[in-house]
Amino acid sequence: MFTGDYNQNHRTLDQLLRTERNFDLCTRVLAMNGKQGQLYFVDGMIRAETLNKIMDELQKLTPAALKELGSAREFCDRAVPYGETDVVNDEHDFVTFVLSGCVGLLLEGYPEALLIDVRDYPARPVMEPENDRVLRGPREGFVETLISNTAMVRRRLRDPRLTMELIQVGERSKSDVVLCYLEDKADPKLLERLRGNLKSIRINTLTMGLESLTECMKRRQWWNPFPRARLTERPDCAAACVAEGQVVLLMDNTPAGMILPTGIFDFLQDTNDYCFLPVTGTYLRWLRLLVSLLTTFLTPAFYLITRYPQLIPEPLRFLKIHEPIAIPLLLQFLLIELVIGGLKLASLNTPSALSGSFAVIGALVLGDLAVKSELMVPEAVLLMAFVALANFAQPSYELGYALGFTRVFLLILSAAFGIWGALAGLVATLITISTTKTLAGNCYWYPLIPFRPRALARLFLRWPISNENS
Repeated sequence: MFTGDYNQNHRTLDQLLRTERNFDLCTRVLAMNGKQGQLYFVDGMIRAETLNKIMDELQKLTPAALKELGSAREFCDRAVPYGETDVVNDEHDFVTFVLSGCVGLLLEGYPEALLIDVRDYPARPVMEPENDRVLRGPREGFVETLISNTAMVRRRLRDPRLTMELIQVGERSKSDVVLCYLEDKADPKLLERLRGNLKSIRINTLTMGLESLTECMKRRQWWNPFPRARLTERPDCAAACVAEGQVVLLMDNTPAGMILPTGIFDFLQDTNDYCFLPVTGTYLRWLRLLVSLLTTFLTPAFYLITRYPQLIPEPLRFLKIHEPIAIPLLLQFLLIELVIGGLKLASLNTPSALSGSFAVIGALVLGDLAVKSELMVPEAVLLMAFVALANFAQPSYELGYALGFTRVFLLILSAAFGIWGALAGLVATLITISTTKTLAGNCYWYPLIPFRPRALARLFLRWPISNENS
């Protein structure tokens, strides 16, 4: 706690901030008529022009005016010509705010200190997300600055009941996390659970933003690949979810929002569904569901058909492989899975102007050579090419990898135990999904379990906006 001894407070803050060793932690003596002050701020995180104007006004205070200000709160309210100010009486809180970009002002004669929020973080311009584009609609996405993200959501929901609740997480990083929700629509039990989870986290730093936060909040299931929450980089999508009663979790230094609660059926939705008429949006959702099922079960089903050709009905006899196979079909599928994964990694590290071309050229060359050299059958290459492309039909990368792991799991069990192995793998997948708990603690099958027909219909059908608001 601060004391009334200005020099002692000054020495304590210099030790805590280690101003002598950090070149970017700046201090400035502020000499007023009859009162001395000390400014603390981080270079590169403040608006220098605004701070200079505030200093000019403070230095113009007369001795008579200073005598009338009997407390730090009065000084803050009546003498500082700026709106975003506060008073703290704990030196550790003072240090935290200064390191987050605020200007701290230590004044002689007061057992408190002032905070002036003139933060100006380095930030990139607001642009449309690379992986969450729409055909029509706003071309803007979240950025790494938290205050900009909250402003973009509040701009779309001009409701006083829209709440931005700030919680700090991380012993060292003290990362700012915001619970964004509508007071009259969000579930109070869900909010209480989320607050408890965030405040109970004991970790030094959240190095990877929302991903680190997700791992701290979820139950330990390292083997479970299914995502516990849905992420969005679009403020319009986040605002729509908040308006429906969900909670969006925003975090500083992270250009994305986490939508809670989230079930597996929520991944059927996409922002593009609302760029078309309701019938077209409904078609896109069903198409997305069908493609996701095909990418998961197509190759295991084809493998079983080739292993048990006597079970193939007469109209599907053309699926039977007649060429001699140099490499077992299972190994072909697994090799192509590895090649596709390698091409994805390579495209991430390739300059953006060339990544698409390199991926297409690599896939064509490798696939053509594999077929012509008779190492792989054309059917395997064709099916895996379809799977690789169709995997982008749903926007969640996390769910795409989960479906990929499920596909490989079913392939291996089908090769080891035949049809019974495939059935066992399917049962194991359903059990894994059923035991998956989201970050909000609800069932992953919601709104199927527990059954909520209206909510389920809203996920599978793109309802007209007029009906949604009625």
